[in-house]
Parts: sequence; C-alpha cells; structure tokens
Amino acid sequence: MRSIFMAILLGGILLLGASSCATMPKESLARGEVRLLSIDVPGAGIKANISFPVNVFFEAVGEPEIQRACFYGSWNGLHFFNINYAAYGAKKAFQVHLPGVNTGSHRVECCIEYIQGGEIRRTNVIAAQILVGS
Repeated sequence: MRSIFMAILLGGILLLGASSCATMPKESLARGEVRLLSIDVPGAGIKANISFPVNVFFEAVGEPEIQRACFYGSWNGLHFFNINYAAYGAKKAFQVHLPGVNTGSHRVECCIEYIQGGEIRRTNVIAAQILVGS
C-alpha cells in the first residue's frame, strides 16, 4: 500500500514540475521585446461595483514603447487602456484601474501592444482569478 501511495505522489510531483516548466518560455527576449509575467490586485481586496487597480508585471530588454493594455474581464468583456507610464526599475510594471464588478469570482486576462522595430506587436496573454466581496 505504501509503495502505491509513493508512486502516485512521485507521479504527481513529476507532472506538476513538467507542467510548470512547460508554461515558462525559455527563449531570451530581443531588444525592445516584452513578455508579461503576472497580474496583481494590490490592497486588502476588491469591493463590489467599485473601480479597482491592477498591477501588471513584465520583463523586457531596454525600455520598450508600450502603447496600450488589452483586458478581457469575464464580467464585462474587452477594454483597452492607453499606457502613459511604466516603471522600469527592479520590477517592471504598469497599473490600470478596471471598472467595478459584481461580487463573486471572475477571470481577467491581459496582453499589451508595444512598438518594436517600428511595428506594433502583442505580448503573450496572462490571466488571473479575482475575488470580489460585498
């Protein structure tokens, strides 16, 4: 019985490790290229029907010219935000305020448009689950 449990546990660990490695791109970025890393909702929580800030973290070589962020919320569809400021310090990030949402659990997805070599390009899509209280 113990050997079966150990085999299942080891298989689960290997599967988790393989899936987490498969989601991280391994190629390095070209100059001016951007790759999104995560979405974070700062503060103690989101209150229903009130606009809330969202931080988007990314990696980039240099300081790319970010044009706009594209957000898809499961509660209200697609929204575009012009990005006027992005921080390029130790953590590269920008912030937008998303429109209010009803209580519950919602999915938000994001990608950004930026200029590289005179062409508009899009990043990878990242997603997060957000919980909204009353």
